Amino acid sequence: MRRLDDRPRGACPIPAVGWRSALGDPRRLGDWLAFFDREVTEQPWRAVLEVWWPRLVPGIAAGATHGVIRTGHAVHALLAHEDGPRLAELGQALGYWAARWQQVPSAAPSGTSGPASALAGVPRIADQSADIDHRLGQLTGLSGWPAALAALRPAADAGQARDLLAGLTTAAAVRYLPNAHGSPVMLIHSATAPMAVLRTLPALPSTQWVVSLHAAWAASAAVTAAYAPAEPLPRHALPTAHRSAEETFALAVRHQDEHVIKLADTCLDVHRRTGCPDALAAVTRAMELIDEP
Repeated sequence: MRRLDDRPRGACPIPAVGWRSALGDPRRLGDWLAFFDREVTEQPWRAVLEVWWPRLVPGIAAGATHGVIRTGHAVHALLAHEDGPRLAELGQALGYWAARWQQVPSAAPSGTSGPASALAGVPRIADQSADIDHRLGQLTGLSGWPAALAALRPAADAGQARDLLAGLTTAAAVRYLPNAHGSPVMLIHSATAPMAVLRTLPALPSTQWVVSLHAAWAASAAVTAAYAPAEPLPRHALPTAHRSAEETFALAVRHQDEHVIKLADTCLDVHRRTGCPDALAAVTRAMELIDEP
């Protein structure tokens, strides 16, 4: 709570028609927050999400993917229990996403690779010395980027989209372990962004699941291209999972860094689904590399 900024005030209300001109304008953050406060209080939150998800998800890179991550956590909480604070958080999350809306160059999957192989084939940008906007700006001219995005096998229906998204989350979480030294904080988003999308699917019409997979894949690949190290570390040089999932999460909470906690949340979900011990080891690796706040 001590680290939170004051909520920005709006200056010019976002209209129900003509909102596109304000999309991706961080100066309009206060206006977007006020807009979605009204949206989630005046109509069912699922109806708001159904309308706004397809408008926002092409800009999944917003705030280094924090827009979609925050939305995913809010939706996940609302699916468990609806109350005023959770509705307010969804409105805040959507408002932040809209104000920070940012696209990455994308291409629809059309290949034969599974998520792990496709992620391993993503090329690195040439200059990894600046902020995320500078890094993502290099994707347009990156040789092999369109082919790398196309390498993922396509989803024929909503069920396949969900399964590929789950596989992408698993692949990114496990891949974090040997690659985290490239950027311990930023590479976490290659896993937490697709997890946010995966958790939102139950609240969306199934007709939106395939395009959601495409956006999540582009985001995870973009973070990988922007921050992956030149070489992964060998497995023998990395920690093993010698604690239970519950103990691992408790340690992440005591660590207090928000990115460590988000990664732990994602990795525990992966571990529950797959039993892969490296998902838990990835959390230990994050705690080794990221300083406690």
